[in-house]
Amino acid sequence: MLYATLSGVSSLRELSTVLLACEGRIGHLNLKHFPKRSTLSDANRNRSSSVFGSVYYALYNMYASFLSDSSPLSLPVKHLKIVDSTTISLFSDILKGVGRNPINGKKKGGIKMHTMINALDDVPCLVRFSSAATHDHTFLKELNLEKGSFVVFDKAYNDYLQYLQWTQDDIYFVTRQKDNAVYTSIEEFELSETTSDAVLKDERIHVQNKGKTIELRRIAYWDSQKAKVYEFISNHFELEPDKIAAIYKHRWQIETMFKRLKQNFPLKYFLGDNQNAIELQIWCGLIIQLLMLVIQRKTKRKWAYSNMVSMVRFHLMTYIDLFKFLENPEKQWKQLTTKPPDKQLALF
Repeated sequence: MLYATLSGVSSLRELSTVLLACEGRIGHLNLKHFPKRSTLSDANRNRSSSVFGSVYYALYNMYASFLSDSSPLSLPVKHLKIVDSTTISLFSDILKGVGRNPINGKKKGGIKMHTMINALDDVPCLVRFSSAATHDHTFLKELNLEKGSFVVFDKAYNDYLQYLQWTQDDIYFVTRQKDNAVYTSIEEFELSETTSDAVLKDERIHVQNKGKTIELRRIAYWDSQKAKVYEFISNHFELEPDKIAAIYKHRWQIETMFKRLKQNFPLKYFLGDNQNAIELQIWCGLIIQLLMLVIQRKTKRKWAYSNMVSMVRFHLMTYIDLFKFLENPEKQWKQLTTKPPDKQLALF
């Protein structure tokens, strides 16, 4: 399944056919013969996707510290986590799609991947799947955040009672205020001389929700590039307002991660028509994304991620030292093409 995800095959039949030519090179998998299409189909339906999830988390725990130490990013606060979700459309109505049914035709199904990443790791540290119709804010209850952590997310995750709980637990968040938010301004803070001119207002507000009063900080920020005012809310009152805005800017990092996943390991052709098979294939994409990021950061030569993945994709069944090849592919190619004739294989 990892081979299928990385090579880009579009069906189990294609996968079986392609790997028939590789039966002499799969001894390291302890396989004498490659499984038939029906065997793969049964496995995708009956073997729980949590098996692949456990493999992913084991790899993440192994490499998380390396990814953090090798990250080129400089964060405005420590222990910053980013939360978001991405929806993958399904042509089969396996999971309920989002929105109303269209007038013409049937609404597509969809699976939503709720994700949290450590900003320095740049890969998910928590993943949950649901139907596309599930509201995002339900994912916040599953976050196991340590005291003193910062988490940033979009306004779709708005949950005032969760904000109150985090405040009581000394967990801090930054998000955007909803357009229809109802609040009461309690106090406006004076802006210091070192505060950026982009900060228009910094104030303390109260929000009423289910009979409880939630105290929050609201910051109005002018984005000159987009010519737009952003309104951020947080439960941290000590940081400079510029840093609150800088924390929210890091939210786009998770969008880049989703883009990297979907562009390099396209989730268009699913090798099964059931939820388990789809989740399994997504886990495979996450596993490969993690491994490729580790390889990219361990390799001395600077590679664009997509170029490196393409290079590896074409050498999946080639016996080469991957790191030596990626660090100096020209040298490795020269060695192959300048071998003495008696050591080269003859065409006939």
